[in-house]
Amino acid sequence: MFETPPAAPAPPPSLSLSLSLSLSLTHTHTHTLLVRRDCTGAMTDNERAARSLKQVLLKPGNGRCSDCAADSPEWGSCSLGVFICLACSGVHRSIPCIGKVKSLRLSRWEDSEVQFMSERGNDTMKTVYEAAVPVYYYKPTHRDCQVLKEQWIRAKYERQEFIEDGKKPHYEDEPRDGMLMKRGRDNGQFLNRRFVLSLRDGTLKYYTKLDAKEPKAVMKVDTINACFQPDKIGNPNGLQITYIKDNITRNIFVYHDSSKEIVDWFNSIRAAQLHYLKVAFPGATDAELKPKLTRSFLKEGYMEKTGPRQTEGFKKRWFTLDHRRLMYFKDPLDAFAKGEVFLGHRDQGYRVTIGLPAGTHCNGAWQFGITIETPERSFLFTCESDAEQKEWMSHFNAVMNTPMSPQEYTVEAYFKHKY
Repeated sequence: MFETPPAAPAPPPSLSLSLSLSLSLTHTHTHTLLVRRDCTGAMTDNERAARSLKQVLLKPGNGRCSDCAADSPEWGSCSLGVFICLACSGVHRSIPCIGKVKSLRLSRWEDSEVQFMSERGNDTMKTVYEAAVPVYYYKPTHRDCQVLKEQWIRAKYERQEFIEDGKKPHYEDEPRDGMLMKRGRDNGQFLNRRFVLSLRDGTLKYYTKLDAKEPKAVMKVDTINACFQPDKIGNPNGLQITYIKDNITRNIFVYHDSSKEIVDWFNSIRAAQLHYLKVAFPGATDAELKPKLTRSFLKEGYMEKTGPRQTEGFKKRWFTLDHRRLMYFKDPLDAFAKGEVFLGHRDQGYRVTIGLPAGTHCNGAWQFGITIETPERSFLFTCESDAEQKEWMSHFNAVMNTPMSPQEYTVEAYFKHKY
């Protein structure tokens, strides 16, 4: 496919890579490529290579990390011919078959290596290693947690999962049956529990005992959301699964010691969701259905709130904004929310303003107020800082400016009836 330079052999069609580790771990804040001139002022070989490498970076696709799309990648893979960011370069270094990476600014580049990078580049190599990525597979960005980025890189280059088109991905195995460590609702202890995911039935079930005949819970995949929460759960492989039953939101917190296993579960849930949506909406395109799969919460964090009479003291609560549902919890790891607020469209009488109504007795520790008005009542909150207040306001306004779907009108009707 490509001419192979002697210093960094290209991956053959079989993509069997065997390369030695060659690193430069020195890092500074300079923004220029390392170049030197000899004592006569003539251009050295390294300067010529550095200038050529700078031109290669200007080619379409090379200005972002090939793996997480971070701007201005500062490292290059001499094994693959792609440009990557510092964070992703660390994962590459840990994989022996693709571990040869160099700093674009500090390492010495040979002409043959620059030629190798020029003949390949990010866009070209994506046609090889991302040729058959399933629609449902979550491609992480630089904002995502480490476990997602690491397993994406390993799936692409180490396991080479996305090279052959037409091969059924293992994420679609029916059923998916395995053990996950689940946090107890009441005691907070993590215990081994059996989970079974069925594409055919469109359900995720979990059992308290390995040989139990009846599941403890049955979750319909169309009501499930899943997102990684390593900091909240206190485990780098921590996954939060949220589902809705009888219009009540329930949180389940799980992890697995194997980062591959937990990411496989995550993408299998997305595969089951896409399968369900294709049946439910046969005329919809993949591009229309993909946004309906798992999603990250718009924002989470602490605010203080008062009660419905607005005379009670302000109490600190953990808030989660999941699209139109603003949920608040006493503790971030609570299984059930203490309350929920539905955020509809402005045309239906929903509004958010900075500050609290005149005369409000604010006895809390925080003073940056937010008032949310719904057709039924007002909700008063305070934030710890001006920056937090502005960030919450930005998300609330974005949600209220988004037109509501028919399904969301149904949810709104339930909230009006309940509250």
